[in-house]
Amino acid sequence: MDLEEKNQTTSGDESAATGRPRRSRRMRLALWVGGLSLALLPLLAAVGLALVFLVYGRDLPDYRQLAHYEPPVVTRVHAADGSLLTEYARQKRLFVPIEAMPKPLIRAFISAEDKNFYKHGGLDLTGIARASLLNVRNLLTGRRLMGASTITQQVAKNFLLTSEVSLERKIKEAILALRIERAFTKDQILELYLNEIYLGEGSYGVAAAALNYFDKALDELTLSEMAFLAALPKAPNHYHPVRHHERALARRNWVLWRMFENGYLDRDGYERARAEPLVPHRTRPIHTFRADYYEEEVRRRLLARFGEKQLYDGGLSVRTALEPKLETIAERVLRAGLIAYDRRHGWRGPLARRSIEGDWAGRLAKVPVELGVDDWRKAIVLSLRADGAVIGFQDGSYGFVPFETMRWARRWRLGERVGPPPKGPLDVLNVGDVIAVSPSSKGPRVHLSSFFREDGEAVGEVPNFALEQVPEIEGALVALDPHTGRVLALVGGFSFARSQFNRATQAMRQAGSAFKPFVYAAALEAGFTPSSLVLDAPFVIDQGDGQGKWKPRNYSGKYYGPSTLRRGLELSRNLMTVRIAQYIGMKRVIDMARRFGLDNGMEPTLAQALGAGEVTPLQLTTAYAMLVNGGRKIAPSLIDRIQDRRGRTIYRHDARPCPGCDAPAWSSSLVPPRIPDDRPQILDPRIAYQVVHMLEGVVEHGTGRAIRSLPWPLAGKTGTSNDAVDTWFVGFSPDLVVGVFVGFDRPRGLGPGEQGASTAVPIFKRFMAAALKGSPPVPFRIPPGIRLVRVDPESGLIADPADDKAILEAFLPGTEPKPGRRSVIGGAVAMGDQKIKKGTGGLY
Repeated sequence: MDLEEKNQTTSGDESAATGRPRRSRRMRLALWVGGLSLALLPLLAAVGLALVFLVYGRDLPDYRQLAHYEPPVVTRVHAADGSLLTEYARQKRLFVPIEAMPKPLIRAFISAEDKNFYKHGGLDLTGIARASLLNVRNLLTGRRLMGASTITQQVAKNFLLTSEVSLERKIKEAILALRIERAFTKDQILELYLNEIYLGEGSYGVAAAALNYFDKALDELTLSEMAFLAALPKAPNHYHPVRHHERALARRNWVLWRMFENGYLDRDGYERARAEPLVPHRTRPIHTFRADYYEEEVRRRLLARFGEKQLYDGGLSVRTALEPKLETIAERVLRAGLIAYDRRHGWRGPLARRSIEGDWAGRLAKVPVELGVDDWRKAIVLSLRADGAVIGFQDGSYGFVPFETMRWARRWRLGERVGPPPKGPLDVLNVGDVIAVSPSSKGPRVHLSSFFREDGEAVGEVPNFALEQVPEIEGALVALDPHTGRVLALVGGFSFARSQFNRATQAMRQAGSAFKPFVYAAALEAGFTPSSLVLDAPFVIDQGDGQGKWKPRNYSGKYYGPSTLRRGLELSRNLMTVRIAQYIGMKRVIDMARRFGLDNGMEPTLAQALGAGEVTPLQLTTAYAMLVNGGRKIAPSLIDRIQDRRGRTIYRHDARPCPGCDAPAWSSSLVPPRIPDDRPQILDPRIAYQVVHMLEGVVEHGTGRAIRSLPWPLAGKTGTSNDAVDTWFVGFSPDLVVGVFVGFDRPRGLGPGEQGASTAVPIFKRFMAAALKGSPPVPFRIPPGIRLVRVDPESGLIADPADDKAILEAFLPGTEPKPGRRSVIGGAVAMGDQKIKKGTGGLY
């Protein structure tokens, strides 16, 4: 080796020697930087995450509001027997508490939507990682991307955010999910989710979906049906059970497999559920019992008590006192009674007149008229014959009205008078008249060979119809339980479709003679007895201030001399009632009216004793109920109980404590619970019975005697105001009180000869005949402290043993008449051993 080579070799060795330390230093530096970076990475991630929370976590909706979230849920109103009356809602939702949901249903949704729900804290990191890896493959293969939202994230999105597809929304959703998990239990989160999630077919929440898809309640669903519901959240329309049956079936089976994988099903359970066919059942039309006036009154009361939002969104369950059987009877008999009065007063003519040339059916269809009765139809008279009228309907069909169904139609004249009976159809109808008719079986069936259908065929045989007339007269009927005040039936007019004005609760009308029992109750409380004699003779009082003299008179226009209180009430003697009120003082009368809820601004004038004050039918019927129940105060109630959406009772009409009433089952060893009677006593029960006993006489011998043919003990009182503007009958059995009102909405006289006995009594009689059918006769309950004594009904004296006209009269001990003593002594009114001095106005 030469010197140059040697030098080069030495130089290379030195360079190599000095390069190794440099590389080592660089490596150490790189390792140090890398280590520092790895050490700082969590810190940087934490800082980045904090920045994300800081930036996106501001101004987020307050998740705590979910603690008070209550989805709008339908309010349902039921009759006493559970029949559905009506629903009130803006959206048809149903809310079910989580504890009432079937466990398999919950497990199906968890398996389908979030199998780690009970393990994560709002975000399923394992699920996110798995979805990310799968989405890389899906991007390459063109498949749909998978989501990884937990149930908590879905709650955050559905309740607090929009459905916008963006990274910002997903970040906010994740933040809210973490916060929700810290603030709520898993069950609370599930309850929100399962009641809010949209599952197609207009179904919000699982309960609504169960009804819409299978016509079942949640607890009636099979496992496979629950799995189908759990298959819907991702894409309800995509898995529609009819339009996309195979797809829906596959998705349902996938949910069942997930349940099996997660340990919620064993192999046999999975196979059985998978083999079950997917058969949706459309929801049957909801059957409701129609009681329009009753329902509307309930709605008004709910609105006043809870407000509009709670009524329409609150999911209330309202149990009313309505008895459908009695309500059906009430509607039928009131309608029949109003029609009967209307027919007595003649035919007012057609609803309208139209030409029958050309398209008569089209013209008929445009006649704006509401008949108010379901089976009534409007028709046009096409031809008149000696035996009736040929009519046509707006659908182009034909019918026939036999003359015998229009014999009632005498021409109406002013003053509620009528003309002579019609002799033929021409006396009633004209061609082109638009009339109301109802199906009828009267008269022979006719063939219309001269009328042709659109296809050219002769019409042939047609059904018969009866001529009808929508009454101008109106009325109301109320039936209630006298012991509780529960309103069992209420009808406020001829037809709710024609008039929503509820005459049972809104019409303030003069009570007339129906108020008299309370005057007589005040007299008995003041010391009179049912046998006390009062003079029935002319009565005149100067009203002063140029108002002239007031001269009340009896309905008959006659005077009957000294008569017992009983006869005065039975025959509704006005003059006796006025004398009694004058003697005991109107202060007593008004006080009695106040106790019974009838003192609506009552003035201390004698005319008030004859029923000049105004009351509603519900008020007056309730007052009579407090007579028959022994003088106990009650409040009329249409609503028995109200529960909130969670089933908690928030109102109960009978709020008395009942320890022991919640026993799980009855056994002979149990003692029936004793419930306290906390009804205030507003009248001595003995005096209340005396009034009831006299009102029995109204039915047996007085103005209500048309009722006495019924086989049950009944009592009551007619009422007719001046000029027969308002007519009434309020009557009762021991356990049912019924009030009937008949009158015009625009007050006017009902016509010659009309009174409570002719208008209201027949309605009451028909109602009681149907309502009490099949029930045994029950006598009125006699309270302790009453003595029943045989007396002469005319004189009030002790009756002779052989007197077959004698009656049993009810007396308080010590007030009964003594043998041989007369009721009238020295010009004074005798009341047992007491005497009332002769008073101004002529007490006898």
